[in-house]
Amino acid sequence: QVQLVESGGGLVQAGGSLRLSCAPSGSISRFNIMGWYRQAPGKQREMVSTITRDGITNYANSVKGRFTISGDNARNTVYLQMNSLKPEDTAVYYCYAYANWGAAYAYWGRGTQVTISS
Repeated sequence: QVQLVESGGGLVQAGGSLRLSCAPSGSISRFNIMGWYRQAPGKQREMVSTITRDGITNYANSVKGRFTISGDNARNTVYLQMNSLKPEDTAVYYCYAYANWGAAYAYWGRGTQVTISS
């Protein structure tokens, strides 16, 4: 079974930066889409950013200009560089991956906590 392993969360002050990473455990075929979602306390999970295998990116309006997503197709790895962090970015960040291997598959990581202090 595919597991997505996230790393890079933590506690930083407002204005600081963090870099999240996500990779699958084990060797598997490439995903079609990878990305990041987040869920703050008392709120629904929301899309932060996604990237396709061809490098097409998508961002939530709230993070445009501050976050940058990138991917390493060879390693099936996705990164999220987060700059100019704000207290409202505080959430659990989940890695997401979608694959079409004859059938559709979607995977989620366990989440990594990002906390921004004011």
